[in-house]
Amino acid sequence: MRLQRVLIAAVAFAATLAPIAGRAQSAGKIPVVASFSVLGDFVQEVGGDKVEVKSLVGPNGDAHVFQPSPADAQSLAAAKMIVVNGLTLEGWMTRLIEASGAKAPVIVATKGITPREGEEDGKKGIDPHAWQSVPNAKIYVSNILAALIAADPADADYFRARAQSYQAALDETDKKVRAAIASIPAKNRKIITTHDAFGYFGEAYGFEFIAPQGLSTESEPSAKDVARLITQIKREHAPAVFLENISDPRLMKRIAQESGAKIGGELFSDSLSPPDGPAATYIAMMEHNIVELKKALGPNT
Repeated sequence: MRLQRVLIAAVAFAATLAPIAGRAQSAGKIPVVASFSVLGDFVQEVGGDKVEVKSLVGPNGDAHVFQPSPADAQSLAAAKMIVVNGLTLEGWMTRLIEASGAKAPVIVATKGITPREGEEDGKKGIDPHAWQSVPNAKIYVSNILAALIAADPADADYFRARAQSYQAALDETDKKVRAAIASIPAKNRKIITTHDAFGYFGEAYGFEFIAPQGLSTESEPSAKDVARLITQIKREHAPAVFLENISDPRLMKRIAQESGAKIGGELFSDSLSPPDGPAATYIAMMEHNIVELKKALGPNT
């Protein structure tokens, strides 16, 4: 956290030296800054060709340990709308916005979502990973739609039509996820992931996720925590350990080796993949994750 504060201070100084007005932007498009790639995708889906979206934490990035650059401050200063997750995910964002001098409205995309509790370093905390439930994703989209209409009332019908189409696609995704899970035996719906990022998924779809790290990836689990987890996996016969796209795989491979659980596929938790990857959009991410879960945990497992 101290390094983060130093970096933000440096960013603020650099922003005062950089010519904001010189940034290239497409004529007529609303410049929107989203805190991370999942939010950026939601904004793009609703905003279409009326928005120019920049995600501060890009593909395969980790919002928990993000370190801003001078270019990020410039993007915020030029933005007409800033979209954040809230629920304590972006602890660095308030300071970064202040440092950049940004004047744009800040939209909290999780407004209206009931937060779940999780654990971090043995203490209760708010779980920020609400996008892992498709019904919650629909709330994100509704909040973003309202913000875009406020920013550009003349294109309100355009935004509404795109949001309606996207909400229908999310409904179809939710059905696919539920159908895939229905084929997984109940005894297999208990898996291990790197950090506690799938709690909302578990609550929405009837899965139990166990993680050596808490809600954030900032702190490493202790040897005692890892040993306790390995014992739990053996006792409860958890069938698979899954890697995450934002995490170092070595810890999970060690846990799999010592517990006897097999290694499943890679799950996307806190960010999308690059455009040429398997999870370049939110819908692709959810569909990819459920395919990997079904492949490792299905009836023939």
